[in-house]
This record gives sequence, C-alpha cells and structure tokens, in this order.
Amino acid sequence: MLGKLPMAVIGTGHFGLYHAKKIAASDSAELVGIADINPERAAEVGSALGVPAVSDHRELLGCVKAASITVPTQAHFGIARDCLTAGIHVLVEKPISDSLATADALIALARTKHLVLQVGHLVRFSGVAQALQRHVSRPLYIDSVRITPFSGRSTDVNVVLDLMIHDIDLVLSLVDSPILSIDAAGAPVFTDHEDICSARVKFANGCLANITASRISFKTERRMRIFQPSSYLSVNFDTQTMIIARKTDGEGGTAAADIAEVSYEEVDALEREIEDFIACVREGRRPLVSGEEGRRALEAALIATRELQAHAEFVMAANRDPDLKHPLNHNLKRRFGG
Repeated sequence: MLGKLPMAVIGTGHFGLYHAKKIAASDSAELVGIADINPERAAEVGSALGVPAVSDHRELLGCVKAASITVPTQAHFGIARDCLTAGIHVLVEKPISDSLATADALIALARTKHLVLQVGHLVRFSGVAQALQRHVSRPLYIDSVRITPFSGRSTDVNVVLDLMIHDIDLVLSLVDSPILSIDAAGAPVFTDHEDICSARVKFANGCLANITASRISFKTERRMRIFQPSSYLSVNFDTQTMIIARKTDGEGGTAAADIAEVSYEEVDALEREIEDFIACVREGRRPLVSGEEGRRALEAALIATRELQAHAEFVMAANRDPDLKHPLNHNLKRRFGG
C-alpha cells in the first residue's frame, strides 16, 4: 500500500476527538473524514481539523481504507459490521461489542474479508505494560487496582466494561490458562450502573487474580502486583515504574531479595496503538490486541457483570428482609442463638 492510509473516525466524543487528532497528525495515515450522530459536534470537529464531517458514517465508507470507531458500546457492532462489510479495516474501542454473539460475528466477518480487526485496549501499549510481558513467566497471584475520580463519561455501562476491562485484558494476556470462575460484587453510586467493583478470577492453572475498579474515587491510582515463583513485581501505571524483587541466596543459605526499581519512558499509548493498527493494515499482520483477544476480555467482563447482577439482587432482598431467611443466617442463629 503506497502513500498514507486514508482513515475515518466514527464518533467524535471525548475520546474520539483524541483519535481524530492523532490520525490527523500521523505521517502514515490521512484523516479524510469524521462522522458523528450529532451534526453540530461533527461540524465542530470537522472544522477544527479541516476535514469533511457527516452525521451518517455510511457516507464515508467509499472514501477510506480503515476506520477508528469510538462510539458508545451499544453501537459498536452495527458500525463495525458496516465498515467490515465495505472492506474497511477496523480499530474499535473497547469493549469489542456488547455481546459475545455480535463479537463473534465481527471476528468471523473480518476473517472472511481478510481485514484487520483491532480492539482498543490502550493499556497494552504503555511502556511499562509491554515491559511487564517480558518479566512475567508463571504468575501465581495478581492484585490489580484501577481507581479514578468521577468524570461523567461512559455512564452507559458499568465500571467493569468501562475501566476494569483494561485490567482484565492485561491479566488474561499474562496468564496463559482458561478461567475457572469469576466472583464479583459492586455497587451503583453516582450512576444507574455499578461504579465500583471487586472481582476475583480463578484460573485453571491455579493462578488467582483480584481486580478492583472504581470511577468514584478521590484520586487516580493504577497499580498491579504480580507474584510468581522466585520474584514479585509491583507496577505503577501512572508513573510508568516497576519494582522487581527477585529471590537470592543470603548469608548462611537463607533466602534474600534483590530489589530494583525501573522507570520506563513515558510514551503516547494512543499514538502507539493507532500506529500499530496502521502497520498491521499495511503489513497484513495480526494486531497486538486482536478481535479474539477482545472477545476473551469481553467474555470475562460479562461473567463479572452477571455476578454483579446477582449481588444486586442479593442486596435488594437483604434490604426487603433484614433476617433474609438465608442458610448462612440460619446457621449463625443456630450457632449463636437468637
């Protein structure tokens, strides 16, 4: 493919605008148009970037070879399907879609059409996350925390599909084993969906991952700790640093720890993600986060969401009936009286 790759951005909300700006500034792609269901927003962004703007994405399908889709999750499938059907390579924001059936349909369509389908799990492109892949060999226990102040964005989905799915995807890329079970609990606070969630993921190889996400905190914190035979890693995604503790032989044969802190270059993860997508289109290679990997993360997130729903039903029942008529409650009464 000669020259710059002609691309469109579909959806120009908060994050879509970033996509459009990165593509417009790219040396390997040309932003030839943007689309947004809101005509005023489309005109505003199109004018700022000097490109045509439309309110119907289908008007751009004959003009581009690739598209970045940054619309609400519920619209991912329909728009991505339109693009793939028209022979357009797709970078779709996470999650890949809102159901496994539609995710499977997109993956099958991309495979049939020999097109790139990449899912925007941005964390994978940070310097420290890519370094983490080189240091993790056989994780036994993972503890992950992602908390952020309330922004009012992405309130159409719960915190699992909004934030936690980033860490679910990263954990799944580190643990080469099927999931056995997921337990999750959370609560809606500022929105109609769960704004905080804690999930416990158990893998077939024995690895256990505790993943916590909140979008109603007073501070931003993105950390992950990984424990594996003979080493422990603590990652700070905000400062792009990693502390590595390795087991060594101390005096008299006792165990000791060799501790080192490594800082990684602050990179523009979104720029990396977009440039990797463009390179995959040009070279015909599999992206770092393929449709299949996006589907796996979605499957885990949907299981966690079902667990959240079960927990919500439990809380509602508990509020209706303080005694709850629950086996655990009966066991406590039998043991302690009352």
